[in-house]
Amino acid sequence: MAVVVCAVELFIPAAGSLKAKRQVLRSVIGRIRSRCGASVAEIGHQDTWQRAAVEVAIVGSSRTVLARQADLVRRILDDCGEAEVAGFTVDYL
Repeated sequence: MAVVVCAVELFIPAAGSLKAKRQVLRSVIGRIRSRCGASVAEIGHQDTWQRAAVEVAIVGSSRTVLARQADLVRRILDDCGEAEVAGFTVDYL
């Protein structure tokens, strides 16, 4: 069994309030959860309007499967029009 953790820094340029930021984050987190079966949590910048730090954790049978899942997470984030990826790191445990 293996685990992959993706740490993501997002920039949300259109967010003019915390409510607007959280609406975008709910959408992004929901897409990742539904398409990847991943655990996702906002871990930083909770009080900042246009920034968000999110971590995604996925458990799988092999590192190859997890690498594909991490690539899928990155594609989902890149396809999101409301948020820009400012940082994306992948760690295998």
